Amino acid sequence: MQIRIKIKRYNPEREPKEQWREYAVEADPMDRVLDALHAVKWQRDGSLAFRRSCAHGICGSDAMMINGRNRLACKVLIKDLKQPITIEPMRGFPVLKDLIVDMTRFFEKYRQVKPYLINDTPEPKTERLQSPEDRERYDDTTKCILCGACTTACPSFWANKEYVGPAAIVQAHRFLFDSRDHGAAERKPVLDDTMGVWRCRTIFSCTDACPRGIQVTKAIGEVKKLLATGGPPPATAVPKPS
Repeated sequence: MQIRIKIKRYNPEREPKEQWREYAVEADPMDRVLDALHAVKWQRDGSLAFRRSCAHGICGSDAMMINGRNRLACKVLIKDLKQPITIEPMRGFPVLKDLIVDMTRFFEKYRQVKPYLINDTPEPKTERLQSPEDRERYDDTTKCILCGACTTACPSFWANKEYVGPAAIVQAHRFLFDSRDHGAAERKPVLDDTMGVWRCRTIFSCTDACPRGIQVTKAIGEVKKLLATGGPPPATAVPKPS
């Protein structure tokens, strides 16, 4: 079948403004949007620029706006979309070229929450053990692939780019609720700030945009509660290995 795709194009070296361009390509209904973008680039216009890597919804590199919603191009089926399919870069980030955005500030916010295990106690002889119950407390937020879809779907982020953003809070949640982590005090200055979790207005746009199905708004709420009460619930005791 033939499909129509409208892509917002931008080349700062040649064009001062973004322009919509429409293409007609052959595609199977079960093809992904990424397949259609490949068809445009390989058969119609080789100058089209976009990010992609694994093509299996794992790397998060091909996040973009598809028919007005943040999605991964490698996960959305052609048959599920109205035509013409409109594709544009994620909002709120500077556009470098076509569908490629500058995520420098996004990763700066990510690094601010110290997204790694902080534990200065002496290393155990084996791994740091954890009960299934403790693992379950943060299991959902381990699925984040840092695609940026949640952050650029957030009206609070659009209004103020200093907001740390949903993705960074999700990453903080993953470690704050890890019973092996002792870094809550180090993350608090970033999270317990007017540009931290309290800027979230509980709109749920981030949850809708997440291609991994993470309950982003719920995670932000849990971080708010943690900050308000002083800490996560007590850790579950783990039996010592015999």
